[in-house]
Parts: sequence; C-alpha cells; structure tokens
Amino acid sequence: MAVRTFKMPTSLNETLATSRPPDSEIEGSSPKERQNYSESQREPLASHRPKNEPGITYAAQDKLPRLPIPELESTCQKYLNVLKPLQNRREQGDTKIAVQEFLKRDGPELHERLKKYATGKTSYIEQFWYDSFLNFDNPVVLNLNPFFLLEDDPTPARNNQVTRAASLVISALSFVRAVRKEELPPDTLRDKPLCMYQYSRLFGTARVPTENGCHIGQDSDAKHIVVICRGQFYWFDVLDDNSDLIMTEKDVALNLQVIVQDAEETPIQEAAKSALGVLSTENRKIWAGLRDVLTRDEDSNNSECLGIVDSALFILCLDYTEPQNQAELCGNMLCGTNEVVKGVQIGTCTNRWYDKLQIIVCKSGSAGINFEHTGVDGHTVLRFASDVYTDTILRFAKSINGQAPSLWTSTSPDPSKRDPSSFGDVSTTPHKLEWDMVPELSTALRFAETRLADLIQQNEFQTLDFIGYGKNFITSMGFSPDAYVQMAFQAAYYGLYGRVECTYEPAMTKIFLHGRTEAIRSVTPESTEFVRTFWGENPAQQKVAALKTAAQTHTNMTKECAKAMGQDRHLYALFCVWQRAVDEEGAEAASSNGMSSNGYSSPVDASSDKDPNSRTRSPSDGPLPVDEDFLGHTANDRSAPQQMPAIFADGGWDKINNTVLSTSNCGNPALRQFGFGPTSGDGFGIGYIIKDDSIAICASSKHRQTKRFVDALESYFIEMRKLLRATQKSTTSHSTSRAREAEERPPLGGRFKSRGRAIKGESGKGTETPLDIEKMDSDDEGLGGCRTPFARYSSTTTIPSDVASPPSTPPALKAAISNSPPLTSESWRAATKKRDLPSWVAAYSSLHP
Repeated sequence: MAVRTFKMPTSLNETLATSRPPDSEIEGSSPKERQNYSESQREPLASHRPKNEPGITYAAQDKLPRLPIPELESTCQKYLNVLKPLQNRREQGDTKIAVQEFLKRDGPELHERLKKYATGKTSYIEQFWYDSFLNFDNPVVLNLNPFFLLEDDPTPARNNQVTRAASLVISALSFVRAVRKEELPPDTLRDKPLCMYQYSRLFGTARVPTENGCHIGQDSDAKHIVVICRGQFYWFDVLDDNSDLIMTEKDVALNLQVIVQDAEETPIQEAAKSALGVLSTENRKIWAGLRDVLTRDEDSNNSECLGIVDSALFILCLDYTEPQNQAELCGNMLCGTNEVVKGVQIGTCTNRWYDKLQIIVCKSGSAGINFEHTGVDGHTVLRFASDVYTDTILRFAKSINGQAPSLWTSTSPDPSKRDPSSFGDVSTTPHKLEWDMVPELSTALRFAETRLADLIQQNEFQTLDFIGYGKNFITSMGFSPDAYVQMAFQAAYYGLYGRVECTYEPAMTKIFLHGRTEAIRSVTPESTEFVRTFWGENPAQQKVAALKTAAQTHTNMTKECAKAMGQDRHLYALFCVWQRAVDEEGAEAASSNGMSSNGYSSPVDASSDKDPNSRTRSPSDGPLPVDEDFLGHTANDRSAPQQMPAIFADGGWDKINNTVLSTSNCGNPALRQFGFGPTSGDGFGIGYIIKDDSIAICASSKHRQTKRFVDALESYFIEMRKLLRATQKSTTSHSTSRAREAEERPPLGGRFKSRGRAIKGESGKGTETPLDIEKMDSDDEGLGGCRTPFARYSSTTTIPSDVASPPSTPPALKAAISNSPPLTSESWRAATKKRDLPSWVAAYSSLHP
C-alpha cells in the first residue's frame, strides 16, 4: 500500500513564542469579520436548530480581558489569611516576618519585573504554567491525567462495546468538525463569553518527552484515529481534507469489529510482550530515551508508527474486561487494571497511550475519557464529553424521527451518498501498526510494566453515590452546593483525624483570555470553627449557623478567585521570575543559598508528589527556557536577586504547596464519576459531581483508609440533613407545582375539579420542586475549574431537561423506590434503566417536528 507521511506536530512552545495578539492565529477571520456576529449568535444553542454562522467559536476572543496581575500587598495578605488556620502561632509569626521582609525588599522589584514581562503577552502566567507541567518528570498516569466516567447509553441495547464505541467516535468527530469549522457555540458564564482557545489544542495533540523536558506537539490537519485493542495498535482515516466525516456509524462499527476480531487472534499473553503503550507511563526522561531508540534505525518503521500515534485525532481504547463495580470502573479509566497471569501483565493498564486524549470503552459498553492535562483543563474536556453524550442521544432520536433536533450548526454530507473519490487521499480500511521490537525495547517494556504495576498497587479508589439529596435540597436550605460539599470534606476529615489540612479546589478563570484556573484554599478560620462546632456537643442551631458562615466565606473566596484575585498564581509567577533570574546568573548563586532546584526551600526528593492540580508546582531540575525579552535584562545585569526571597524560604510556602485534600467539582449529568490520583503521599484526590438529587464522589489515596473516609462523608451528609430539618423555623408545606397552583383558581366552564378524593403529600416531607429551585441562585454556579453548567442547554434551547440528562429517574419510579429498602448504587442504576426509553424518545420527537 502507499505510505502516508504525517507531518511533525507543531511545538506548543513555538506557538506561544510566535502567538499574535488575542488568538488571531486560530480564529481564521479578521476582528472586523468577528464583530459582525450578534449577541444572540454568540449564545450556545439559541434554539434546538442552531443558526450560528461559521467563525462563531472564537468570535468573542478579541473582547476578552487579559488576566489581571493582582496588587502585591493584597496577594501577601491573602497568603497570610489562607495559612493562618494551618499554622501554629510560632509558624504564623515566622510567616508574617517573612512576608513583611518580602514586601520591603524583593517583592516590589519582582512584581515590577513580572509586569514588564507580561507586557504584550497573552497571559502573565501562561508560559510558567506550561513549564510547570512540561518539566514534570514523573509518570503522568495517576499523577497528572484525570478521568471522566460517562453515564451509560440510555438505550440498554446499545451498551455493547462496538456499538457504544462507534457511536462515541461519530459524536466525537462531529465535535472535531464543529471546532475546526469554528461552528462550536462558545462557552458562556452568566451570559459572559469564555475563552475558547483550549479547544484548538484538544485534538491531534501529544505530549512528547525530550531530554530537556516535554513539549506539546500538534498536527492540526490530522484526519485519522488510533485504536488500541489488547495492546495492539490500529489506525484508519475518519475525516477528509475538509474535516467532513467520511464514515457512517455503521462503517465505524464494522471497522471496530474487524479490529477486535484481529486482536483476539493473538493470545493476550503474547500481545502483552509488544504492548508499547505502557512506555508512555514511564518516567519522562526514560521515555524520551526510549523514543530515541524507537526512531534511531532509519530502516525501521517505528518512527512512522510513532508519528501515526502522536498525530492521531485521539486514541480509542477497547478493553476486553468488564469491571464489576463503580470503584473498579474508575480505576480502569484512570490507570487501567493490574492483572498478572503466569508472570505476564494482561491487565488493561497496557492498553493505553497516556500522552494523548483517550476514549476508553469496556467490554460491557461502559465508557470514559482519560486526558493529557497540560494544554486543556477539565472544563474544556467536560464540554467535549457533554456534547458527545448529548449527540449520541439526539442522533438516536433522529433515527426515530428525522425532524428531531441536532446539536450542530451544520453536519457532514452523508458519507454513504458521497462519491468515494471525493474523500481524497484517505484510507478507511483499518491498518495494524507493526513495531520492530528490538531487544532494548522488549527489556524496557518489561521494566516499565512492573513499575506501572507497583504504581497502581500503591493507590486505591472508592466511590460514593449519595442519593439522599443533591443540589435541589442544598439550595433550598440557602447554601451554595459547592461550598456545602467542601465543608463536608473538612468535617469528614476532621472527624477522622482531629485536624484540618491544606485543601485545594480550582476556580475557573476562562472569563479572561487564555485563562486557566486559580486556587481556592478551602480551609479558613470560619471552616475550622465550623468543624469544631459540628463535632462538639453543641445545639443544632449553632452547628447550622457555623456552617452558613463557613459556606458563605467559601463562596466569597470562590468569586474572588474566579476574578483571578487569588494568591497562588501570582506568587508562583513571582517565584518563577526570581527563579529565571537566578538561572540566568548560574546555578552557583542558587546552591550557595541552599536552594533546591525544584523551587522549595528544603531539599525535596525527585519522586515527591506535590500538588499538580494546584499548579503551584515549581519546575523540576534544569534551567527553564528564557524569553529573549525576559525582564529586559541580560546575564551581565547583576541587579537580579540571588538570595531566595524570604517568603519562598519560609515554611509556609512548603505547607501551601503540600496539598492533602486535592478536590475538584465537575458538575454534569453526562458523567457518572470524575477523578484523579492523590497529589501527595498522605493525601486524597477527590473528584465530585453535584447533581440535582444526588452527589457522586470518587476518592483516591495511597491506601489511607479511603473507604472509611467515603463512609464518613456519607454519614456527614445524613447527619447534616437531620440538623437542617430540625432547625427549620416552621414546618413547610408540601412543595407546590404550577399545576397544583392552577387548581386554586375558580373553576372554568362548569368543569368539576373536586370529584374524587384529593391526594396530598404529608406536610413538611415533600421534596423541592423546580419551582422552588428557580428562586435560588447558586453563588458559585459554573466557577469551578472542572465545571460546565449543563443548564446551558436548558436555558438556551427547547430541548427538555430529560433529554439533556437522560439518567434522571421518572417520578413514578422515584416514588416506588423511596418506599423500598435502601438501594446500593448498582441496584439504583439498574432500576433507572427499566424506563421505556425508545418510546420516550419517540414521544419527544413527535412533539417537536
């Protein structure tokens, strides 16, 4: 066959170095052209038939403000405030002295240098941010890459591996097409547009290791996907040069079935010996050396195989296993399974390529996403997951009723009706990549697998599907849902260990150009007072009052961080400014002051886990790249500070960079779970989703009684509900819907409304209805670093909420379940699947011609 050559992906560093003013390089249209779009056109899904014009995706980029640099004095005061509940009096005194010295000596100069550096740049923190990720040498699996676990397909018949995978691939490709044609409606938050730059870095990208750190490469013209099945690699084209789909869902399903059958012909123990995906789990410098081994022989086809994998739109992983419970599913999506048979690793941990975006589908049809985190945040990938899941439902509805709505502004021409010659230079037939397994690679693969197995065994995962209540109940009680759950983490941890620890939560800052996240430090004097009050012998009213005070403080802090007015990112940028100045003058200036090259005042072992999610990690060994115009001085300018500034040498800097509770809120009904690995050896990684009537939590740790911690959370949720109900000033009547209110009006036309016995709910025990919730406004709606409010569909389109969130349960089923014994998460999920979805979707389609 003809050999197709894939061009070398473009380095992200090159993109940043040559970037033009606000995203003009990716919009593909001039500022004048983008001004032609009206406000209604910029709102996502203005109706169930979008009328957005091409170019709408980046239409608001030029109008986005740049990330502000906070005032130095304000940052230092907030730094003292977040450390106060974590320190004793002596430590507080030392930190205050260090901050005062910093404000008098190094701080103002570094602050001015940072402002000068930021002049003309998209963001003052962006390059430092990428450096902190790309100079991270430890394996990305369990350390950097998060996962999403999607809800099952709402039609049980479609929950088999090949059918589900083909459906997800088609929806994912439709999303790719919308991004490339700039037809994807932009994200908004309270009608304000958000930065869309990350979507341009989502597909065709790869994290490529080198001896001097990693870089992110991208092939923006990629039109193929790579499928990994039983550790074996396959590829085929899915788009033409115009980014239109060239395969139907049936075509993709046929290809995937052929791939599964071909992979099964090789015994899994034999296939495991050449499962090169496991090399992507290695230490980054080791992986860089192994890539050199792969490409050094000019006669080998390894280099071309590597290029095909790196430049693929995304990776589709077809697992042969069926995890038995939700915790196992989460572990499979995050790091794969570890199963050794006769000395050979046959678990799914080798069926991955962690340097790219991966869609993972189990034998049972359960699906998830694992993604490389450097260039994109959870909020961006969540939008991708949400749209993909929604599109699978709407396409099924369209198969029943051709007039059913579509999520996309335009769609590809039907591939089955196109002339194959119009596809261009493509290959839709699956091709298996044949790697040349030289002895060095075989040995390296074996060692990489054993190290990965160790890493997996060092971590454990537990999940909680709390179905007692969710956002509706929390808001009806006057709380921000996110703040309420954050206080739950504090209370549960304090109940187990009798102390509070450094906690991190990301706040999204995409209201700014190229914004990422700011760190919310959830431990405050108010939260500390609350957990002590909660666990003390105090009356219910006092406990609830303390919770309200702590939650309000958290909400206020979230709003500040969403405005980029936190302390972590600013301080880290100042540290990087100092670090680069020192690097320019030589390593001797640093070593003479006892500074470790990883940016901490005391030596830290290279394998030590600092919080990658907080992004306050300092670059690891080796000098950072220095811009030619950096700070406006050269190595001959001896005015740059050489001694570590007092604020970074103080113990408080180490404490705030050692996150014990790393948390992230990813609220979306399209997901069952979301999570990541722990960010410190003695900490927990906690991903959570606050749904209308439930709370889903996935907790990970290095075997630190994770199950006990999750059980403590559940007990807290139940106890707090009792306290809230006990402190209600008056017994509330059963919640009334608009239909019930209509009955109170005088009868019309002589129609009898009173015939029969009226059935009314027991006073005070009703659940909150949508009517009640409409009156509540979640203070932190959409501000989390990994949140895309799913309500954007219901607020801008006629698509019913049940279509947008198919896992919701019919009222009749809920009523039946509420009178039954407590359910496990698995039996609850099985119960929700009893609904007659085909008829339901057909009925909806007939109502919306």
